Amino acid sequence: MRLILFSLMIFCFSGICSFFFGKNPRVANMMGAGGTVMGALIGLVPASIVLWTGRIAEFQRSWQIPYGSFSLKLDALSAFFLLTILILSAIAAIYGCTYLWDYRNRKNLGASWFFFNILVASMVMVVISHNGMLFLMAWEIMSLSSFFLVTFEDEIKSVRQAGWIYLIATHIGTAFLFVLFILLAHRCSSLDFTHFIASGVNGTSLTGTAFLLAVIGFGTKAGFMPFHVWLPEAHPAAPSHVSAVMSGVMIKTGIYGLFRTLSFLGRPEPWWGWLLIAVGLTSGILGVLFALAQHDLKRLLAYSSVENIGIITLGLGLGVLGLAVNQPVLAVLGFGGSLLHVLNHALFKGLLFLGAGAVLHATGVRNIEQLGGLIRHMPWTGTLFLIGSFAICGLPPLNGFISEFLIFVGAFMGMGLSDVSLSSIGVIAGLAAIGGLAAACFTKAFGIVFLGEPRCTPALPVHEISWSMRLPMLLLALGCLGIGLLSPWIISAMNPLIGNVTGLLINDIDVHLAVIVLPLQRITALSCFFVLILASLILLRRHLLSGKIPGQSCTWDCGFLRPTARMQYTASSYAQPITTMFGFFLQTRQTIHAPEGLFPARASLHTHTDDVFLKRLFHPLFHGIHRLLLRLHWLQQGRVQIYVLYVAVTLLSLLIWNLR
Repeated sequence: MRLILFSLMIFCFSGICSFFFGKNPRVANMMGAGGTVMGALIGLVPASIVLWTGRIAEFQRSWQIPYGSFSLKLDALSAFFLLTILILSAIAAIYGCTYLWDYRNRKNLGASWFFFNILVASMVMVVISHNGMLFLMAWEIMSLSSFFLVTFEDEIKSVRQAGWIYLIATHIGTAFLFVLFILLAHRCSSLDFTHFIASGVNGTSLTGTAFLLAVIGFGTKAGFMPFHVWLPEAHPAAPSHVSAVMSGVMIKTGIYGLFRTLSFLGRPEPWWGWLLIAVGLTSGILGVLFALAQHDLKRLLAYSSVENIGIITLGLGLGVLGLAVNQPVLAVLGFGGSLLHVLNHALFKGLLFLGAGAVLHATGVRNIEQLGGLIRHMPWTGTLFLIGSFAICGLPPLNGFISEFLIFVGAFMGMGLSDVSLSSIGVIAGLAAIGGLAAACFTKAFGIVFLGEPRCTPALPVHEISWSMRLPMLLLALGCLGIGLLSPWIISAMNPLIGNVTGLLINDIDVHLAVIVLPLQRITALSCFFVLILASLILLRRHLLSGKIPGQSCTWDCGFLRPTARMQYTASSYAQPITTMFGFFLQTRQTIHAPEGLFPARASLHTHTDDVFLKRLFHPLFHGIHRLLLRLHWLQQGRVQIYVLYVAVTLLSLLIWNLR
């Protein structure tokens, strides 16, 4: 645990130093990114040891703040999330050095690195805190530091608006967490997590209420629908390396909070699993549908994060249902797939956000409709983005396939059980629908951006990114491939983690994991063979073309003399059949100029999809609250005596209530 504390000190110290040297961008970059990488490397050592051995590291000191202590605990669950946070944060920091360099004359890079390092430190504190008060403090610091990172370009109105939406949403979620911890501690005088199990609400009528509070409070951070509305606003507004961290690991603190709360509540009820599966299906399917309808590349990736949180929640719901109906194989495969997808999503979503940042850095354009043909100028970026697209679609031999395969197999194992068969069918159908829609979404994203011909002149001359930005993307791509190829051994190594979550014995977990390990070994062998064939074909092509200049010619042009870029599919036209099919949910607005006459001069299709939940639910709700508060404006008299009277009346009312 001392190494973790030392790592936290490095994060904070390097962030403060970077802030004070903010006027020197080179020093600020070196201090900020260097501190993140060094702190992450130190923190990875105890996290890896605990995750591998299953041992627990603890640290506790008393403090003067009521209802708690400075209590830290690193068990297998905390170590797994800590490992994910540190890996992606370090890689994003390396990328951010070059990415932020273009802002050196307009922005204080030291301030950005200060908040970045504080964000990383606060996420670490969230997953190792073992006291409710300490947890909420770290949670609030995480929310505030990420708010300042989202509003990095605060001179832009849309960025300021995105920051405020995020700040309001995260504090609504925090309000539910306050109530949750008060409820958990209502039988004891401490907020230490160790007391929750012995004296909390588990086994009482309040258990279901605590679970619902956790789903709303942590689900707001994770991005459950309909609490997701801040994601498509905040992630596109933030710098790309910050978007990668927020989408890849920060929203996973909500998933960690759910896992941790479930450990307090004892044996779950079956309806908890049904609710989580319903939330997962809604978030997964609607998330990928809204992603498919987007034209902003980073906004598309933000909605895709909602989709993947849905997949994680499907596995979590399946695992909870397995514990509730005493089917340990469902619990092992459901929790295992859910947790592995937490890591997998961090890797491929981090890769995709860094790829989107590379496109923005090289072209100055984020709108998919204005891009095209970039793979000719950016072959490394295009190839790495393609690997991330394969991974997020759940295609072998990459990591996204492995975690989804665990959840699939777990759902198939529940098909013959009367209590869970309907839920299992829903999980299987939902995962199949999500996979198909994700394939359509990312063929659109990759095809429109990197293939074909340029659709307009970019704001900047197109160029490949430097190796300082390429290397972090390459590391993430290797991680996606490595987990896919080494999946049998990685899943076996998850035994202590799954045991920590389920409470099952290691030998029992090995028996249930054996169901999945043997098929994965065969899939891995075939995948290695496929990778070798692909590598051989690439080398053969290079050998055959060495010393030769490839020729270029037009493709068959359907009778047109001079094909133009306007004859290609646009993002709107590519997605139009699916967005029309699901128009009831998306409510996409279309502007169509159909071809007219024998020789039409123009024809176009433009679509725009607002977030239905933001437009139909939250805007009317907050406008109604605003109108109500305006009617109470007469209470604000501007006189100190009146305000003192309000305080006195409130105290008197509380005293009378206490006498009852």
